[in-house]
Amino acid sequence: MQGATFMSHLLELRDRLMRGGGAVLVLFIMAAPFANTLYEYLAQPLMSALPEGNSMISTEPHGPFFVPFKFAFAFAAAVAMPYLLYQLWAFVAPGLYEHEKKLTVPLLVSSSVLFYLGILFAYFVVFPVIFAFFTSTAPDGVLVMTDISAYLSFVLKLFFAFGLAFEVPVATVLLVRMGMTTPDALATKRPYIIVGAFVVGMLMTPPDIFSQTMLAIPVWLLFEAGLYFSRSIKPRSRDDEVESDEYDDLERELDEGMAEFEELGSDEDTPRN
Repeated sequence: MQGATFMSHLLELRDRLMRGGGAVLVLFIMAAPFANTLYEYLAQPLMSALPEGNSMISTEPHGPFFVPFKFAFAFAAAVAMPYLLYQLWAFVAPGLYEHEKKLTVPLLVSSSVLFYLGILFAYFVVFPVIFAFFTSTAPDGVLVMTDISAYLSFVLKLFFAFGLAFEVPVATVLLVRMGMTTPDALATKRPYIIVGAFVVGMLMTPPDIFSQTMLAIPVWLLFEAGLYFSRSIKPRSRDDEVESDEYDDLERELDEGMAEFEELGSDEDTPRN
């Protein structure tokens, strides 16, 4: 029985992975014809900051062909992220208690929205500022000609860093909701949070103080936003958790008992030779 259950979980996992991979593949096929156009939009912040006569280059023969398709695939994966998170939730949902399910859905929705906001913030706010700064500091006689592959790696890293940084309010609210901390306790740790924001900026961005600061300041402000919203949330007490878990356990036992009863009934109805 346990072996059959384990195999059913593996089959369910395979099905969810195939659905997620299929969604990314379909979106990539749809985006592939527009790969060059998508990369032009991606390169626009840098191209706008380059001095006249400067341009981007490709140091590899296959770069002009493969690099736009790499970004098209990354774009497809980013667009499919809500569906991928849904497949993850659908896989683990049968093993969650009812109160955990109620918390999971808003968590996944808010995480997706904030991740996209982080990417948009990086593209429309951070990129124009840092690229204008970088190009303006070039010594006289030096042409700024960025390789298209290096540029793609640079911006994807920043996209991921800012998308992840924008999850700070969700993490703050979740910690308070689970009773692991309180808003007042977090407020007293504000100096450490600010230092930690700069450490995160140092680890998740290219090694320049400008990019690190552009990430650290939003992380700090997002922490303050999460702290503000967490004050209106009632922490989950231990008594509520025990009571809810007992109710969920009872409900699950009843469901399992009904399933076994129906299975027994179906066996008795099967004609014997």
